[in-house]
Amino acid sequence: MVGYFSKEKHSEESYNLACILTLPPYQRKGYGKFLIAFSYELSKKEGKVGTPERPLSDLGLLSYRGYWTRVLLDILKKHKGNISINELSDMTAIKAEDILTTLQSLELIQYKKGQHVIYANPKVLDHHLKAAGRGGLEVDVSKLIWTPYKEQS
Repeated sequence: MVGYFSKEKHSEESYNLACILTLPPYQRKGYGKFLIAFSYELSKKEGKVGTPERPLSDLGLLSYRGYWTRVLLDILKKHKGNISINELSDMTAIKAEDILTTLQSLELIQYKKGQHVIYANPKVLDHHLKAAGRGGLEVDVSKLIWTPYKEQS
């Protein structure tokens, strides 16, 4: 075992992950990002957007911000034309508030004419991607066999 995470069957707050742990000998090897990515793949299967349970530890915020940064920058780099925060949320299962704060931390959000606009200059995206480092282990969604919990009425 290299790590662990727990997930609530039903979360009013849209938490897709309640607790995450990577054992010390396996830290900084991509397993934490893998568990985070796995939790978002489960959220996609549920057809829901998610966010980690708050409050996040300093290390937890750093790990999540790194994951969100990599995922969002990869999409913005490949995407042609305009894209909204809600569209990014639908594509990634990341809660819109997490997307907004991540893009703001990267200074990729501008406020124009009463709304937030994503500023995605390719050179700026490349700079941020380089700074974000490697993405970690990939989740092979073709191997994910899981049925989301359905509450009994």
